[in-house]
Amino acid sequence: MKKKILITIGILFGVLLLSVAAYGFYLYKSVTDMAAEIHEPLEREQTNKREVKADVEQKEPLSFLITGVDARGNNLSGRTDTIIVMTVNPEDQSIKMLSLPRDTRTEIVGRGTQDKINHAHAFGGMDMTIDTVEQFLDIPIDHYVSINMEGFKGLVDAMGGVTVVNDFAFTQSGHSFAEGELFLNGDEALAYARMRKKDPRGDFGRNDRQRQIIDAVIQEGAQLSSVTRVGDILGAVGQSVRTDLSLDDMWKVQSKYRDARHNIEQMEVKGNSTTINGIYYLQVPDAEVARVRTELRNHLGLETL
Repeated sequence: MKKKILITIGILFGVLLLSVAAYGFYLYKSVTDMAAEIHEPLEREQTNKREVKADVEQKEPLSFLITGVDARGNNLSGRTDTIIVMTVNPEDQSIKMLSLPRDTRTEIVGRGTQDKINHAHAFGGMDMTIDTVEQFLDIPIDHYVSINMEGFKGLVDAMGGVTVVNDFAFTQSGHSFAEGELFLNGDEALAYARMRKKDPRGDFGRNDRQRQIIDAVIQEGAQLSSVTRVGDILGAVGQSVRTDLSLDDMWKVQSKYRDARHNIEQMEVKGNSTTINGIYYLQVPDAEVARVRTELRNHLGLETL
């Protein structure tokens, strides 16, 4: 009788272990499938701004291009209203985030014309955008993440919301934002990040709020430690996000570079408003471009030209 009880307990324990293993495999398979949906490698194999690809295993400095497309649903075509270059240096545990104003006048690589930098995506997608940003800043872009409005809201909600510090009270898209510390859900975060006309600094003020949201998402993302939470996030953003990072890449970057989040510096590029043939541009002086290039290249551990 005692032997039968032990056998029964053993069988139940075995079934339990198999069930847990099966559920774990299901979770991993689901996350892998979702990561594959948003994975979109670039056409190029290697940036021409680096002689050798940055080694993640050795925790070499990396750069990322984060773009926001003003579109809904699964649409990721059109102009990029948000262009943020982020460099990460794990050795000194720091991140620099630079917003490039969408009206910045520069050469669109591949077309040979001077235009607003946010037009590059409409002309040639992410490859042309990265080529244009690399030439403008003279730094390599190692990875990219592109997201539209639906994905932006879903990401913030999947993170459980974000906390920001607002400089002044304003209303936007039916939401009221008081001065001071605010906790925002996805809809609120999108409205907060999009406000421009009521800000005396215009696009520069909006860029600051966008970087605040990205900063908050980085802080939350650094806490991820389970397949379940990653699955929730990937499921929330769905087809509203594209990245050249595979699931394995995401895990490596998250685990090896997350300590850099403790020191995030917000950068800004300054320019002069100008109108050419009736079109508004932000013209960035050569000296200002050189200043920003030098700071970013130093942060990436690259030779300063």
